[in-house]
Amino acid sequence: QEQLVESGGGLVQPGGSLRLSCAASGRTFSTYTMGWFRQAPGKEREFVAAISWSGSAQTIKYADSVKGRFTISRDTTKTTVYLQMNRLKPEDTAVYCCAAGRVGYSVLHAPYLYDTWGQGTQVTVSS
Repeated sequence: QEQLVESGGGLVQPGGSLRLSCAASGRTFSTYTMGWFRQAPGKEREFVAAISWSGSAQTIKYADSVKGRFTISRDTTKTTVYLQMNRLKPEDTAVYCCAAGRVGYSVLHAPYLYDTWGQGTQVTVSS
């Protein structure tokens, strides 16, 4: 069974850091695009970051709101994707979900192109 499981969420003060993990199983995700999305209460799902491979070439994309603060990476086995979040702000508070799909480089931000989703992990940034 294809499965993505997120972990690493929690409560952190503004300016703090968290690292989210997304463990993939049940399918060979190594050639898939892996993305992080978030959804805050009352808001639409929002693209955060994505990482994709074609041969040895890697493409990474970030939302403008997190660029310079968040870093997406993948372990060498390509079964786990990470989202390192630094200098967190209250507006980063949301449920963060990872997703997988065969997604083109120009549309990495489009959630409807990802076909497998995790359950999500809550990130709360508050003093």
